[in-house]
Amino acid sequence: MFYDLASTSWGQEEIDAMHRVIDSGMFTMGANVRLFEEHFAKKFGVKHALMLSSGSAANLVGVASLFFKKDRPLQRGDEVIVPAISWSTTYYPLQQYGLRLRFVDVDLQTLNLDVAQLAAALTPRTRMLVAVSILGNPCALDVMRAFCDRHGLYFFEDNCESMGATLNGRHCGTFGDIGTFSSFFSHHISTMEGGILVTGDTETYHLARSIRAHGWTRDLPPDTRIYEGRDDDFFEAYRFILPGYNARPLELAGAIGVEQLKKLDGMIAVRRRNAMRFVKLFAGDERFIIQREHGLSSWFAFTVILNPAMGIDRKAVMAALREADIGYRIITGGCFLRHDVIKYFDHDTVGPIVNANIAHDHGFFVGNHPTDLTPQVERFREVMDRAAR
Repeated sequence: MFYDLASTSWGQEEIDAMHRVIDSGMFTMGANVRLFEEHFAKKFGVKHALMLSSGSAANLVGVASLFFKKDRPLQRGDEVIVPAISWSTTYYPLQQYGLRLRFVDVDLQTLNLDVAQLAAALTPRTRMLVAVSILGNPCALDVMRAFCDRHGLYFFEDNCESMGATLNGRHCGTFGDIGTFSSFFSHHISTMEGGILVTGDTETYHLARSIRAHGWTRDLPPDTRIYEGRDDDFFEAYRFILPGYNARPLELAGAIGVEQLKKLDGMIAVRRRNAMRFVKLFAGDERFIIQREHGLSSWFAFTVILNPAMGIDRKAVMAALREADIGYRIITGGCFLRHDVIKYFDHDTVGPIVNANIAHDHGFFVGNHPTDLTPQVERFREVMDRAAR
């Protein structure tokens, strides 16, 4: 394809890393995963980093861990404030653990949750706020952090689309009580499948470590305080203390992640150069609403919303892109309230959901890669100009 949605970021280093794991004969979670976790924690300046099988698994394990905290655990029926646009697995663990979701509209320019509506979203049952920085663009994490601190809420940061983005010099994904990242194929680093949970709270980290691997004690350090050890070694080796999962990553993913982390800064720099070209070409054209950068985006992709006031036919634009061999897709998961699965959720909305529906009905994105996309972005601009006349 002339301009695809994603491309590989691997080189010989990742292939060599996989061969070392294959030669070792050790494939389940082990030394390479631990090394990746150490490097990730250092890179992002966090106390604890936990690798999982996917970013979705990181969200699931993170939400689960908050239900087992010693003090102020989440409980079924508690309310959570969420943005109307995100990927499905931002929301699924909340539903699966019996939480009630309060959907807030997004800002049409940034595509992130409209923080002006946070006060209206708060009720006596509110226990948590979920932040999502859409497609690399930092949401108002400083405002959200202060809001959560002021009202005694947990702050959960789903940063799976925005590794490497920063706000006020601080990495997105590190503002929350829990932050999650993804290392899926199309993301800022790729470990095939993979995710990372970060936290500064040791209790939460130990709960997540246990939940990641069957809810047993084997993966916990001796000084953990989430359970008390016993003398019977025979039973202690298979002692289950929490209702957990098997969300462990593979050694292959850990080894690849170590190599990919070394390249992260350079790959994001290339993404940002591509973004400068994209913004220069599209800025100021009233036919197209492009994502306004807030903080320093890591530019997962390039979004375009066809200005609804201009009466542009999105189907005609899609046809022109297909003819030009340019890939495109819905913005993240679109407005989640528009999906069939919403019938299974206990939820309501905070005021009318307007902007998320505009993005759903009139928007799409094209890919950004860690390689020079000048010819692709220029061709995209040409096609869009003709198709939207």
